[in-house]
Amino acid sequence: MNTAEDSTHITDEQGQRLAQVARRTIAARLGTLDEINKVVPDRDLADPAFREKRGTFVTLKLKGQLRGCMGCLTPSETILEGIQRNAINAAFNDPRFPTLTPAELEQAEIEVSILTKPRELDYTGSNELLEKLRPNIDGVIINKGQARSTFLPQVWDQLPMTQDFLAHLCRKAGLSPDEWTRGELGVSIYQVQYFHESR
Repeated sequence: MNTAEDSTHITDEQGQRLAQVARRTIAARLGTLDEINKVVPDRDLADPAFREKRGTFVTLKLKGQLRGCMGCLTPSETILEGIQRNAINAAFNDPRFPTLTPAELEQAEIEVSILTKPRELDYTGSNELLEKLRPNIDGVIINKGQARSTFLPQVWDQLPMTQDFLAHLCRKAGLSPDEWTRGELGVSIYQVQYFHESR
């Protein structure tokens, strides 16, 4: 679990409940809800922390490989609403993957991420950008014109070098991988608390 800054702290227990909400939401769409042993009682969903408006992401993995990831960066809905909506989107609406099957859900690893509000990062030139970004702490959003993309802080695990992280992020946005070196990108950062479902 990574720690988010400047927002309500979500406990491990709360994070586990949210991960279970994600699984239950997907199972309900698949019609397999009755087969899930871990059901989150409705009373647990009344937690005031879940009513705070925050950005959220839901990530699905199979055997350690990405199987779906969708989210919202802006705090436009409550944590609970965001987890439910993004669980459905990650399972059924990620354009990179076919829709999730019941058999895959049985094996899927579920991770939920709770975001702080993004803030613009002021920088002058690529060297200062490299200095200001904090690996394993900052999620990063880049934008230029209509091009926009983000990586959650968890992506630093796969791309620990800041130059590589930015190059892949530019490519994800449809930009040249060296676009970040020109000092013309809009850059915002955010932090995340993330929780892996315990099963």
